[in-house]
Amino acid sequence: MRRVDGLNGGTGCGRADNGDMTAVLVVHAGRSGGTKEIAEVIAAELREGGLTADLLDAAEVEDVEPYGAVIVGSALYHRRWRPEAVRLLTEHEEALRNRPVWLFHSGPCGPLAAGKRVSLPAGVALLAARIDAERTATFGGKLTPDTASGLFWKIMAAGPWAGDFRDWPSIRAWARDVGRRVRIRVTL
Repeated sequence: MRRVDGLNGGTGCGRADNGDMTAVLVVHAGRSGGTKEIAEVIAAELREGGLTADLLDAAEVEDVEPYGAVIVGSALYHRRWRPEAVRLLTEHEEALRNRPVWLFHSGPCGPLAAGKRVSLPAGVALLAARIDAERTATFGGKLTPDTASGLFWKIMAAGPWAGDFRDWPSIRAWARDVGRRVRIRVTL
């Protein structure tokens, strides 16, 4: 397990402006808002645990350097990550190697969604290995007629795959565990 003492080789830059909290970047990528809502809960749990957490859409991230740790979440569509999340991992690969990174994806829907683990897409798995990311968490997704876009998803949202399959207690527990690990791996 790699230990990161601040950013930039131990300079302490992983500290937020108030000097006593570690800054964590929580990133989300999705189309209908379900993954963003998961990221919001994760950021709130981190803050409740005493960390500073910034929440950004993957397309808006310009720099990960100010952060002591990064969490990246993507919606899964046909077992693929959103392109903006993949782009973020690719463009910031070198910087991500120098800090702890956690990945999550959301998307399994339907009667068997609970507890279902979905492997990372091959290209994302290679990036995850290169940045030494922690094991990826899979969270159930949300597919409702009012948020479905495109004919295929509207048809799916009218059948047995429709509903909100996110397990909020599991998501909160995962976020608290990540928060504990951040506090261990990044010097406060």
